Amino acid sequence: MNYQILDQLQQHKAQLLDSVELGSGMQLAMWQNNQDRVNVCSNHHTLSMYIQGGYQSYQKTAQGWHNGGGPDRMCLMPQDFESTWDLRDSLTFVHLYYTEQHLQRVAEQVWDREPSQIVLNPQIFVADPQISMIYRHFLLNDAWQNRENHLQMSTATTLLLNHLIKNYSHVQWQTPEVKGGLSPYVLKQLLEWIDQHLHLSLTLSDLAQQSQLSEYHFAHMFKQSMQIPPHQYVMQRRLELAHQALKITSSNLTEISSQYGFSSSSHFSHRFKKYFGYSPSQIRKY
Repeated sequence: MNYQILDQLQQHKAQLLDSVELGSGMQLAMWQNNQDRVNVCSNHHTLSMYIQGGYQSYQKTAQGWHNGGGPDRMCLMPQDFESTWDLRDSLTFVHLYYTEQHLQRVAEQVWDREPSQIVLNPQIFVADPQISMIYRHFLLNDAWQNRENHLQMSTATTLLLNHLIKNYSHVQWQTPEVKGGLSPYVLKQLLEWIDQHLHLSLTLSDLAQQSQLSEYHFAHMFKQSMQIPPHQYVMQRRLELAHQALKITSSNLTEISSQYGFSSSSHFSHRFKKYFGYSPSQIRKY
C-alpha cells in the first residue's frame, strides 16, 4: 500500500522521524513540523495524535481558521477528506495509516458482520483518553524497528481500529462479550508453538492463526487463560528462556539475543535488566 500522506507531507517542511510497516499492511509514522502551510487529501484513512507542541496548529474551516491542538489531542481524517493546516509552532505527531479493508477486517472479526462500507466521521483536535493511552502505552515507549516490539504494536493497532469503529463511525453495534479462555489442548499447543518461534518477529495475527480464532477473540481468550495479554507473555518467555540459555550454554550475548527474537544485544540487555533487576553479564560472572 502506498500511503499518500507520507509523500504529501514530505513535499512540505515536515520531517519524517521514524516509520514502520506492520505485518497487516498498516503503517506508523512519526513527524515533526514547524512554520508550515499544509494541504492533504489521501486514498486512505489517517489517525493522528499530537505528541509534543501543536498549540498553534490551525485547521481551515468554512468559518475561518480553528485551533485546539496540543499533546494527546487526536485528529481522524478519513479517506478523501481534504484538510488545510497552518502550523505556527513546533509540533511532533504520530500517524497511523490504514485502509477501508483494514476496518472491514476488524469489523468482521469483532462483530462477525460484513458491512458494505464503514463511514468514519472526521474529528479534529479531540481529546480521547483511550486513544492517547494506546498510543503512549503501546506505541511510543519502545523502538518501532525492534522486532520484539511488533506483537505489542499489532495488538495496539487492532485496539485502535476497534475503538474508531465503535466510537467514530455510523456503526451502532454492541461489542460482543468474550467469555471463557482457550481449551487446555489449544493452549498447550499454542504455548509450545510460541517457544519454538521466539526468534521470529511475531504478530497478534500469527498467534491467533495458531488457535484458528480472530485476533480480537484470541486476545481476550488468551488473557482469560493466562491472566496476562499475549504480548506480555511472549516477552516474558523471551526473557526467561534467554536467562536459562545464559546459565547453561556458552553462547555469547549476540547469539542469545537473536535466538530469542531481540533486534540487538543492547536492547536485549536493557529489557533483561528491567525485568530481572540485573544485567545478563552479571549471570556470567558467577
